[in-house]
Amino acid sequence: MNKIIDAHIHLDQYKKQDLLQIIENDSSLKGLVAVSWDLNSCKINQEMAARHPKVHPAYGYHPEQLLPSDHELADLLSWMALHTDEMVAVGEVGLPYYFYRQQTIPVDPYIELLELMILKAKQWDKPLVLHAIYEHAQIVCDLLEKHSVSKAHFHWFKGDQTTVERMIQNNYYISFTPDVVYEKEIQTLVKAYPVQQIMVETDGPWSFKGPFQGKQTHPSMIHQSIEMIASLKHLPSSEVYAALYKNTVNFYNLKTN
Repeated sequence: MNKIIDAHIHLDQYKKQDLLQIIENDSSLKGLVAVSWDLNSCKINQEMAARHPKVHPAYGYHPEQLLPSDHELADLLSWMALHTDEMVAVGEVGLPYYFYRQQTIPVDPYIELLELMILKAKQWDKPLVLHAIYEHAQIVCDLLEKHSVSKAHFHWFKGDQTTVERMIQNNYYISFTPDVVYEKEIQTLVKAYPVQQIMVETDGPWSFKGPFQGKQTHPSMIHQSIEMIASLKHLPSSEVYAALYKNTVNFYNLKTN
């Protein structure tokens, strides 16, 4: 059986009645990295991880929203510090690409928050789950290099060739969603990025088009993603399954069955 891990999913955003089906109804699914949106989201992911061994929580503050108040940030960081042993990463953190354009907000305070999260990840010896696309990825690379942090996972990444080459050189990881099955831009990125630095994700419950149109996003969609990656890489699918599984286990230091 080809084993899979969903390297980035928002489990706390699914309806409660759907969660068991998402987590348990695919025997090939061996793990899910459940990223967080804010402190409440962290606590929900913590509870799910306590109930389901497949769930591996990452704690952080998602950038596509208003900044936390000083009090909210202090509460979040204090809580994270108490629960570093159980979290597999700091995330989801990054810069607000979409929110920034909708609200025309200053980006500098978000950069300051991200730099703080990078420093905390370094202090706690945890990898980072990053939301950073297009020109924002260059800023994030600057911060990672500034603080000599290499354990970085850029989820659902999009960016220019120069940034891609820089990320490859720095041994940063990226993960592909089911849109790799039908998006040419993403397929081009697959061809450029080393298989040793690739993971797969759903970013569920985000919905997809193509063959996934109208379907609830489920980790089992990853199988089609991997088959496409194998085809684009001209590699046997079994080899790609094994490589991506190993990449994710090693990057997040996961304990799986």
